[in-house]
Amino acid sequence: MSKARILIVDDEAGIRQTLRGILEDEGHSVTAAADAVSGQALMASDEFDLVLLDIWLPDRDGLEILEELREGDFQTPVIVISGHGNIDTAVKAMRIGAHDFLEKPLALNRVVVSVENALERNRLERQVRELSSRLDPERQLIGDSPPMRQLKNELKLAARAESRILITGENGTGKELVARRVHSLSQRRSRAFVEVNCAAIPEELIESELFGHIKGAFTGASENRRGRFEQADGGTLFLDEIADMSLNTQAKVLRVLEEQRFERVGGSEPIEVDVRVLAATNKNLEEDELPASRFREDLYFRLAVIPLHVPALRERREDIPALIDHFLQRFAAEAGRRPKSVDAQALERLVAYAWPGNVRELRNLSERLMIMAPGDVVTEADLPPRVRGTDATAPVESDYASLKEARETFERLYIERRLGAAGGNVSQTARDLGIDRRHLYRKLQAYGIDPERGS
Repeated sequence: MSKARILIVDDEAGIRQTLRGILEDEGHSVTAAADAVSGQALMASDEFDLVLLDIWLPDRDGLEILEELREGDFQTPVIVISGHGNIDTAVKAMRIGAHDFLEKPLALNRVVVSVENALERNRLERQVRELSSRLDPERQLIGDSPPMRQLKNELKLAARAESRILITGENGTGKELVARRVHSLSQRRSRAFVEVNCAAIPEELIESELFGHIKGAFTGASENRRGRFEQADGGTLFLDEIADMSLNTQAKVLRVLEEQRFERVGGSEPIEVDVRVLAATNKNLEEDELPASRFREDLYFRLAVIPLHVPALRERREDIPALIDHFLQRFAAEAGRRPKSVDAQALERLVAYAWPGNVRELRNLSERLMIMAPGDVVTEADLPPRVRGTDATAPVESDYASLKEARETFERLYIERRLGAAGGNVSQTARDLGIDRRHLYRKLQAYGIDPERGS
């Protein structure tokens, strides 16, 4: 049985000490609270694999606490303890959602068996949820084009290992989906998958988010808090948009990867973790970020043990019909409506379109067509002008999350058009653009443009 984090909430010091001794002898990590206020604060600010809860607390009824936890979708199993137990109390506790009911004085063997059963049940329930997510069509990689077959084969091999993986690809290609798929196929699939979007967290908060903090570490730190590394212990941590992390934070992440331990912000106690790290970026680290000293070379080589590249949608146009059908079926099911089909002319336009927003753009358009297209069959007239070809090089601004993304999209489309006009001749295209041929090659690689295929 793997090490678990267990919370004891009981007002009797002797009971807390006895349970701590038993459970720590079994290899578990134990935290204790003497009253309801302290116990509820710990449950709100930290995560546990099991809670042992006394019914008769000095400041609150334990059954009321249990009822509130279950109403709030608290997934952690709870074993109820009582020194004044009777059949009615036990039945009420089990009906509310307790895993088991233990009477004082506690039989130590009974405690151990109950704890083991609760932890095993919790593990199996997590595994069921993970299996369900693996069967979810939204978690599947759709497409049978050569680039997707290659990605799926590489992904299966990579998932079996414990090595770190660096996932690259443009915005909207599905890098998070690939990371979740790696986790679901790995031996860690029954444990947590924890995601961190490094670009969405302010620099001053990123360390607390990753490593946690102790109470009073900074203004607003009113309680101890577990960081994402600690939450992912035994499972997988996905660092999305890793290139947007500051050099200072990169150094601290590198240290954790090397030592598999860290301290919470404001703390001094080392915390050891067993975490598999997956990282993703839409930037070219090797060609752009490393030479510009925006990304640490040592961290890059630590993360990129196994590189996986997610192809842009324009590189796998054969998959577009299957993706459209999948999205239309999904949105129809959600709306309780009959799914629409797409006629040949509309499908031809959809396949020919450049898809600067990749699968994300296709998904959004499919949802719009399911809602807004008047008939049961989507026609060319139902498509936006940019997809029909009347405004193909001017995607609307609402498709992009930032000026940077819009600028990169325009540059990619412009290069594709000039490359197509030059018949795929890179040297001629570089002269037309007024840039060095090597610089153009780096752009082509960054944007996933195949010179031999032209636009």
